[in-house]
Amino acid sequence: MMRFGLYLLLFLIIPVIFACAIAPKTKMRQDPLIGQIIDAATHKTISFNTLVDKIASQDVIYLSEKHDNPIHHAIQHKIIQDLIEKGKFPVLGFEFFSMDDTPLLLDFTDSGKAKHSPKIEKAIEQQTRKQLNWDSQSDTMWAYYYDLLTLARDNNLLISGLDLSKPLRHRITRKGLEGLTGIEKKLIFSSRFSNGPYQARMKSIFKAVHCGMDHGKMTSRFYDTWVARNDKIALSISQLYEKNAKGPIVVIIGGGHTEYGLGVMDRVSAINPDISQVNIGLTEITIDPSELEDYMQPLELKGFDPRKPSDYLWFTQRVSYENPCEKFKASFKEMKQKK
Repeated sequence: MMRFGLYLLLFLIIPVIFACAIAPKTKMRQDPLIGQIIDAATHKTISFNTLVDKIASQDVIYLSEKHDNPIHHAIQHKIIQDLIEKGKFPVLGFEFFSMDDTPLLLDFTDSGKAKHSPKIEKAIEQQTRKQLNWDSQSDTMWAYYYDLLTLARDNNLLISGLDLSKPLRHRITRKGLEGLTGIEKKLIFSSRFSNGPYQARMKSIFKAVHCGMDHGKMTSRFYDTWVARNDKIALSISQLYEKNAKGPIVVIIGGGHTEYGLGVMDRVSAINPDISQVNIGLTEITIDPSELEDYMQPLELKGFDPRKPSDYLWFTQRVSYENPCEKFKASFKEMKQKK
């Protein structure tokens, strides 16, 4: 399996090759921001070593990704490796695994205490993937996260899932919170941290993701699931903080859960205001050229102070420049013409 240090090398040293490698059918836009790390407090570029020095003392470090971007995962690997080399012992928390998956993840870390042949190593990987119900995910997506799991195993780091179980998430989306049974509701933690403008913002985002279509009750259920997941992830992080004494909690998570310090981060603060948090937003450049100040615009949301997008922004190439809604519109138009 290709290690993601290679991806990072391609990104930092040979951008042209990287552009061809990740999207051979898409014309990539070069941008002077690619590879820059920006301190959102000053809007100034900082070095990688400066970044790690600044974040190393935090209780929780969010490495907020776009899930399918290989460079984001390579950067995560590099940051974690550097923290280890600085004598830190981070606990890795994953959005993509549930808290219920944690014993399986820890079984995997235990497997690194003995030397194995390549054949046995492959068998361990396949068994872990099956146990985590990742058989239906693409090999590429699995490889991104397996690389980080292996990094943790090889360095004797603790790993934990953070999210709700997939079946419970699906039940909330199908039934809504009010439609769940009493037993199911007991499995859900609520921070009781709610805000009407935030709800309206998220529903508008869900609508945009679905190419402008509002699904009514289903949109409300998407929001119920979103809040339940953020609450659970925040609770999991706070519990890890209470039990962990060695080093920071490094959270591997999608950027939507952490942007502007909302979603998960504000809920962690509501549960335990003593926890220090820092968010590194791994940020794809926009489809069309944008100035740095366009990326840095604060969010003005009623009930909140103006919020910067993240504490640090690390700019990367995009995975795709295609607008999926254009394909959807074309298909929808074709369907209407056939009627």
